[in-house]
Amino acid sequence: MTHRDPVAAAADAAAPAASASRARRAAWLDALATMLERNREELVAIAAEETHLTAARLDGEVTRTAAQLRFFAEVVLDGSYLEATIDTADDTRTPPRPDLRRILRPIGPVGVFAASNFPFAFSVLGNDTASALAAGCPVVVKAHPGHPRLSRRVAELSRLGLVEAGAPEGLLGMVQGMEEGVALVRHPAIRAIGFTGSTTGGRALFDLASARPAPIPFYGELGSINPVVVTEDAARARAESIATGLVGSFTRDGGQYCTKPGLVFIPDTDAGELLLSALSDHLALAPSQALLTEQMTTAFDDHLDAADLGEDDVLRGYATDEGTAPIIITIDMEQFLSRPEYFAEECFGPLTVVVRYHDRLDLPHALESIEGSLTATLHMEPSDDVTALVDQLTARVGRVIFNGWPTGVAIAWSQHHGGPWPATTASVHTSVGASAIRRFLTPTVYQDCPPRLLPPELSDDSDIPRRIDGILVLP
Repeated sequence: MTHRDPVAAAADAAAPAASASRARRAAWLDALATMLERNREELVAIAAEETHLTAARLDGEVTRTAAQLRFFAEVVLDGSYLEATIDTADDTRTPPRPDLRRILRPIGPVGVFAASNFPFAFSVLGNDTASALAAGCPVVVKAHPGHPRLSRRVAELSRLGLVEAGAPEGLLGMVQGMEEGVALVRHPAIRAIGFTGSTTGGRALFDLASARPAPIPFYGELGSINPVVVTEDAARARAESIATGLVGSFTRDGGQYCTKPGLVFIPDTDAGELLLSALSDHLALAPSQALLTEQMTTAFDDHLDAADLGEDDVLRGYATDEGTAPIIITIDMEQFLSRPEYFAEECFGPLTVVVRYHDRLDLPHALESIEGSLTATLHMEPSDDVTALVDQLTARVGRVIFNGWPTGVAIAWSQHHGGPWPATTASVHTSVGASAIRRFLTPTVYQDCPPRLLPPELSDDSDIPRRIDGILVLP
């Protein structure tokens, strides 16, 4: 049996996918979720061998990935994502208003670049794929080289599951290899790209997408330092719990999360010293872990070598013969401001930088030197006046966490997983949450359209939320 070019197959599937009912699309997503759960044991075993992640972590990720797929099935069935809007004809206006009916429609075949650190949840059937399929767009995935066998098996099982669910052939395809990834971005049939990965690689592909004869949107999730600020009162009141949470967050799964807290500001006071001591104690118990690839291990070591600090400034976790030991770099505000391009640069792996600030008035200048991030975290007490600080943080990130930690991104309608450059290439969009579907939709207005030619959601008896003559109408 010969296999067709996946992009050509996706192009052929675009029209039937776009015209499929919302119920059919939801059924396709549910079929993929069921397929994952049915083959959980086999897929987890392959993933554990390729990524060094634990079977327990991967098993939970399968559960999350299935939940993501079913979540987008719910989004599709709800229908509000279509932003259906109707302005009825009105000859009394100047100029007269025709009958206008607006809806979001699928943009067309989408290319998705899988991530290394979530071999299920941000890979072949990850958020980008789920949201694009929900929108009615065929998807061609560029598999990540960190888990090639897993990617091939998931793609194979997905195609079988989609066939059983009655989906059009070519709805989900896959390519592997760097050259194939470049060709995917350049292919004239591809109408949008979703990407999760490094700033360097993402920027190169973003530039390719923009340089096409007909440029296409590139939705890239790139680098993020995810700053944390601990106030004096919070350090005094909760040093032990903050230390426990921070070490657990930045070492989780080897620190290989895009939301890992990589830069932490603590007060240069007695309370700050107690917090730093607690951090050192908890770090000493944090074990080493093998990173996802040799390339990542090398990059981590090279970044640490470039710190150019004394041994007293580097706290190390429990080192073993195999794996990378977690690291906390401790510096003062003067050191940070002398090299923000280094200390505020994302380092993939179990490393965070702790900066001791002398006064809260030092923070605005320091935060201004940090590039955009996915998250910012503020540990504070009720007595703290942090209004100006919160305003500054919200201008630089997509999500602000209060007295918690950024690792762990909930699947929810209100979730936003994005941020100013370089966190993402399009900060108004998200890759997690219901509105992730918006990236793969484009608006169309039907003017004085015969009712029989309208999409069902724009008909007078539609069953989805709509805005009619400016008034929200619920089904």
